[in-house]
Amino acid sequence: MSPSKDLLSESEILRYNRQISIKAIDFEGQEALKLAKVLIIGMGGLGCAASQYLAVAGVGELTLVDFDIVELSNLQRQVLHQDADIGRAKVHSAKDSLLLTNPHIKINAIHGLLSDDSLLEQIERHDIIVDCTDNLTVRQQLNQLCLKTKKPLVSAAAIRMEGLITVFDYQAESPCYQCFSQLFGEQQLTCVESGILAPVIGVMGSLQAVETIKLICKIGQPLIGRVLMFDAMTLEMRQMKLNKIDKCSICSKSNS
Repeated sequence: MSPSKDLLSESEILRYNRQISIKAIDFEGQEALKLAKVLIIGMGGLGCAASQYLAVAGVGELTLVDFDIVELSNLQRQVLHQDADIGRAKVHSAKDSLLLTNPHIKINAIHGLLSDDSLLEQIERHDIIVDCTDNLTVRQQLNQLCLKTKKPLVSAAAIRMEGLITVFDYQAESPCYQCFSQLFGEQQLTCVESGILAPVIGVMGSLQAVETIKLICKIGQPLIGRVLMFDAMTLEMRQMKLNKIDKCSICSKSNS
């Protein structure tokens, strides 16, 4: 991603003016966003919120992946889908909504569960992967393939009135998702069983967009080796350090 002069049109400069005005971003950061390719896995509540803000921020290419269709019970929190979209593939519904928010970007929609080879191909052609799934198998699949390619993974989860987010960069001394799951345990509960407050999932998806933008623009301190936990009941956020597990069954073998 090497920004070049005159990459932004006059219309884009006006559209992103308030963002360009941030000194840490400026024209160089906005150009980096336009050149960036982001892969979003899951177009439920997290995916809708994250993709929405990445789209309006000017990320040049978004690829949406999901195997599910829109149901009535999704509409409480999955803000890119409408009543008229019930029965449609979530990726197609989301793509239509996102293009209405920003016609300057490219959006690819992939409806289905990807094999390791197909997912690896997608990961290799993107700069950053955003994990918006609640599927444990897919999370583990993403972890192994992002480790293999050394592509950053922005991962979040939300349930009931709580959420958490972290970033994996897959460097030698950094933890991976398996290190995280060994510490926290795998999340087996689902929104169907335990419920979810819509704004909570919106907060976490928005934070995923923030972390993705920081990685693209190379600004701030991404949540690498740290976990941010959000409690909506008390409106408190806490951070804790996430260390690499010495004998991690995934990343220790890779870096040994």
